Amino acid sequence: MASWDRMFQRLSFVFFGLILGSVFFSAEAATKKYQFDIQVKNVSRLCHAKPIVTVNGRFPGPTIYVREGDRVLVNVTNHAQYNMSIHWHGLKQYRNGWADGPAYVTQCPIQTGSSYTYGFNVTGQRGTLWWHAHILWLRATVHGAIVIMPKQGTPFPFPQPDRETEILLGEWWHIDVEEVEKQGNKNGLPPNTSDAHTINGKPGPLFPCSEKHTFAMEVEQGKTYLLRIINAALNDELFFGIAGHNLTVVEVDAVYTKPFTTQSILIAPGQTTNVLLKANQVPGRYFMAARPFLDVPLSVDNKTATGIVQYRGIPNTVLPVLPQLPNPNDTKFALSYNKKLRSLDSQQFPANVPLKVDRNLFYTVGFGKDPCPTCVNGTRLVASLNNISFEMPKIGLLQAHYFNIKGVYRTDFPDRPQTTFNYTGAPLTANLGTLTGTRLSKLAFNSTVELVLQDTNLLTVESHPFHLHGYNFFVVGTGIGNFDPAKDPAKYNLVDPIERNTVGVPTGGWTAIRFRADNPGVWFMHCHLELHTGWGLKTAFVVEDGSGSDQTVMPPPKDLPPC
Repeated sequence: MASWDRMFQRLSFVFFGLILGSVFFSAEAATKKYQFDIQVKNVSRLCHAKPIVTVNGRFPGPTIYVREGDRVLVNVTNHAQYNMSIHWHGLKQYRNGWADGPAYVTQCPIQTGSSYTYGFNVTGQRGTLWWHAHILWLRATVHGAIVIMPKQGTPFPFPQPDRETEILLGEWWHIDVEEVEKQGNKNGLPPNTSDAHTINGKPGPLFPCSEKHTFAMEVEQGKTYLLRIINAALNDELFFGIAGHNLTVVEVDAVYTKPFTTQSILIAPGQTTNVLLKANQVPGRYFMAARPFLDVPLSVDNKTATGIVQYRGIPNTVLPVLPQLPNPNDTKFALSYNKKLRSLDSQQFPANVPLKVDRNLFYTVGFGKDPCPTCVNGTRLVASLNNISFEMPKIGLLQAHYFNIKGVYRTDFPDRPQTTFNYTGAPLTANLGTLTGTRLSKLAFNSTVELVLQDTNLLTVESHPFHLHGYNFFVVGTGIGNFDPAKDPAKYNLVDPIERNTVGVPTGGWTAIRFRADNPGVWFMHCHLELHTGWGLKTAFVVEDGSGSDQTVMPPPKDLPPC
């Protein structure tokens, strides 16, 4: 890995595809310069070579290395056939939603042949985050890691690793992923599942024709490695482990945790997890592996993606050993693993959990079917929060908010569902008359918010990883069944709950989060399963300006993409 003394002031990235086109961007940090060359690349996986939209001809895209306190400028030039926007997942973008990236929320997309410069400060954050396309299903191939090193002279709050590497978990389709999505929408049915899962863009030798498409990591006996793991998959929560080795979890979503040791981790789409790996086993070759967690009978690519941890000096002829990952439907492991996650809560990195709540929100997560005369079954699937399926506007919501453009959205999203029922009881086939609209919730500046996300059995129960833009939040409670407002809050962890930006709502259960609304602007919140987001499982918060000059949304940049 490159030394941090050689980290850069200027990066140049390119989004590219042979037929699909390319996108270029460059990033500037505080001091040093680094250049990525533009190149054309035809990507081959599983016997299938195809053109895809990428960055600098790479899949996954290049890692952005910055240090806490850096200023970053990312110039994006889009040469792909699709409109483009980039989200810097987990960066708080204080007062600066213009750099957040979700299309039609904080900006209109970058048109083919046009450019836009994302400018943002990295303040009060360090650890592993990631960037990805935030329009259509393009993040399937348009994504990469963000590594934020602590300020100079600030050590990690865990043993210093000898080396570190990024591990990006993803999905692969044999055909253009946008065609997969379009076909599903046309039929009114879930689109085809992925043909493979990948580790750093490669499926591993358990798949046909993939001998040359295996990620390998060389280690030395006795050394410690920091693995920065990112789930960039579109629709699957994943188990990850390394045969014969324990993993020590030290960070999630760029927040330090109380360390704990486990044989496997669970990571949902959008989440990041840093683990320490000690090369303390008999020198050999060991598989690292990832496969889906899904505790309901839905279609999924159930094959196991693999990479190889290879001790130095061991020949490639030695057969690797597979890890014992949890069973694909191991709900018990999933709940137990998430319960172990705790904020470090040290003097230097405190857990500032809001103890007083100004606004209580309760959102139900549900599915439904709407009439669709052109679809195969005459219906199409929809997803909703509080029975409202979100409709994307034609211009950016932040732009409409900042310039007070009327008629783009309403701020009457309900604080709780209008219809109450036994949310996790027997399956309900009705959709309770799902409403469609661009309805947002308005939050007072600096108010404290508790949001309970409740899964429901409308059509089916399912786990949902929710991502809140512009904020971290504390996961103060979770449970199976219906949330009980009279009893469950007494069980909250208000001392050292995990702090993160993406959280899973368990199948047939609920999750409670708390945050302080101290970042003015319009901030997206959505399920990070791209399938569900496309069906309408999303909303946004309008956080009002504060009274201070540094508590208002900054003016938009001059090159903000037009609609």
